[in-house]
Amino acid sequence: MYRFLLSRQWVILTLIMLALIPTMIELGFWQLHRHEHKVALNQVISDSLAAKPAPAESLTAPGRTVAHKDLYRRVTAKGTFDTADEVVVRRRTNSDEEVGFHVLTPFVLDDGRVLMVNRGWIPADGAQTEFPRIPAPSKGETTVTGRLMADETTADSGIKDVRGLPDRMVMLINSEQQSESLGKQVLGGYVALTAPEPKGDSPELIAEPDHSGIGPHMAYAVQWWLFAAGVPVGYVVLVRRERRDRLEAAEAESTPAAEPAVV
Repeated sequence: MYRFLLSRQWVILTLIMLALIPTMIELGFWQLHRHEHKVALNQVISDSLAAKPAPAESLTAPGRTVAHKDLYRRVTAKGTFDTADEVVVRRRTNSDEEVGFHVLTPFVLDDGRVLMVNRGWIPADGAQTEFPRIPAPSKGETTVTGRLMADETTADSGIKDVRGLPDRMVMLINSEQQSESLGKQVLGGYVALTAPEPKGDSPELIAEPDHSGIGPHMAYAVQWWLFAAGVPVGYVVLVRRERRDRLEAAEAESTPAAEPAVV
């Protein structure tokens, strides 16, 4: 009574089931890897924020990628802000999800090399195509402190690197792009400024990253694995129901119809 499994409908259903199980298992492992990545990143952030500030030049250099273990590490640098070559990063939000700009200012070190400093968020005065008014940073030689960040790329951030933008506007914070624009040696990555704090609280400093939550990825992984386990169970239930229905239909066909009563 299981010959119905060879029918076109059941062959297709069986193939779908066989494809769903490994797909769901793989999706579960994908979510597990995301969970592990989040846990590891939280530990890196926690360790970096707890560590003593280090000179920025000791952790990065021109053309160098910021090491994963050094992400969010507090660093210091001595030099002067170059506001003449300051740019803004479009479509960035603050802690209240308001859209504006990040202010990216070259910080010229004593040896002439440049460290890009994200001085924080400012609102858009008008359209996103209009260059905003930016509060000036500290003048003269200054020591800055901030969190060391990796260069932004479209692959990592999901932000499309739009070309042909208005003058002094960029979509990504990328040291290589800034090096080409400035014609100078720019240290890899950039620094999210934490000190000195701006006068008048503008630009608004970038908030410290949240490293307390782990997200729902582990729950999603378990969910996908439960789905994978449920597929064969559901398949067996459907097969048994189909067999029962066919047996009942066969019995009904074999039972002779009752003779009509004689009045």
